[in-house]
Amino acid sequence: MDLVALPAFADNYIWMLHDGREALVVDPGDATPVRQALAARDLTLTGILVTHHHADHVGGLQALLPQLQGPAWGPAGEAMPVAVTPCSGGQSLVWNSLGFEVLDVPGHTAGHVAYFLPGTPAEAPLLFCGDTLFSAGCGRLFEGTPAQMLDSLTRIAALPGATRVCCAHEYTLSNLKFALQVEPDNGELQRFARHCQSLREQGLPTLPGSLSVERAINPFLRCTQPGVVASVRSQDPSVHDEISVFAALRGWKNTYR
Repeated sequence: MDLVALPAFADNYIWMLHDGREALVVDPGDATPVRQALAARDLTLTGILVTHHHADHVGGLQALLPQLQGPAWGPAGEAMPVAVTPCSGGQSLVWNSLGFEVLDVPGHTAGHVAYFLPGTPAEAPLLFCGDTLFSAGCGRLFEGTPAQMLDSLTRIAALPGATRVCCAHEYTLSNLKFALQVEPDNGELQRFARHCQSLREQGLPTLPGSLSVERAINPFLRCTQPGVVASVRSQDPSVHDEISVFAALRGWKNTYR
């Protein structure tokens, strides 16, 4: 299977998985780049995965339906602009003989889901996580609570370290700038920031990421680490447990420039 990041809007990625004949796309907020990629590779669209209801993730669904020769899956707990096959955590989906596990990951939105494809001897696992986890960051809490988002991220962090993390936005450099403010002495974070800066200077995406790297550099997955806790306490001395650290960290990021 080939994995392709299709740029959309200013900083979105629409992910495409294909075998040279059939294609699956994830969060098609814009139909145009999907249509162009299908035509350029002579692919048939046979599946769509949607993680949540925001317009930049669902805006292309209506226009793609005439081309779709297969199911469109979406979160059972969210309103979709077109009819989809609803799914929720614990379910398994099969596309082109590949079995995806559905994960409930509320926080960014109330019914957000992610899709996990376990690995094989030839392929590392894949995670399509929408706007829940970003490289070196996480999504804003528009509809969920800090406790919900922390739980969602904790369950994602427990997936295999080799998992390729397919986030929906190229926010990596700005997230790394904040992460370095939180953990300035994290050597792995410093190295990763230099690597990502080089990729972007070459016009290349920083994604997909690696879950093992995220566990080492992403402050939102490191809310029990002493350095993260100390930095957050310098902003909000009232933090006292992992949830309050996470909430204060997310609040800090919301206003960070």
